[in-house]
Amino acid sequence: MIAKWMPNQSAPLWSPTRNEEPNEVYFEDITLNHVRQVGPSCVATSLSMVANAVGGTTTPKDFKHITNSQAPYTWSEALKPFGLQLAYCNNDVRRLSYFIDELIELNDLFFLCFYSVDPPSDPEDSGKLCTAHIITMHQDTIYDTAQHPLFGGVCHAKHYSRLDRQTKRIFRVVPLNHQRCI
Repeated sequence: MIAKWMPNQSAPLWSPTRNEEPNEVYFEDITLNHVRQVGPSCVATSLSMVANAVGGTTTPKDFKHITNSQAPYTWSEALKPFGLQLAYCNNDVRRLSYFIDELIELNDLFFLCFYSVDPPSDPEDSGKLCTAHIITMHQDTIYDTAQHPLFGGVCHAKHYSRLDRQTKRIFRVVPLNHQRCI
């Protein structure tokens, strides 16, 4: 039996569990309003944008002091007061374009993190590995807080200008206490 085993070379971003419907959508009826980030604040701005879409009244500043831009667990913790958390999706360093059709099919709310430059294998002397960016995807629309909404900041996912970048992380936004939350 073990001699015939072969690794599965692909895994869906989000495979249903026994307790879920195959295509359960958690945030079908929300409306996101694009917010333009000021300075290097893509994480705080994205978190604020999503919190406000579910009834919050926040600014990126509210998230800056309670999150670490390199620690996604803090992002998930910061969303708890709004009834949200993050769940890790199966992904690797492939380009965003590899995952985009599957994300559109899932039709829900995601944070997509990608490397802004080709990722090195060792950090710089300062400890920084390389610049990365986070965007929000709701259904088939991408919200990039680094871009003006009329010039690439809000666009159809298949038309996003940075689909060639390598994926760092993908998170699905899920309801608080979802069995897969981080």
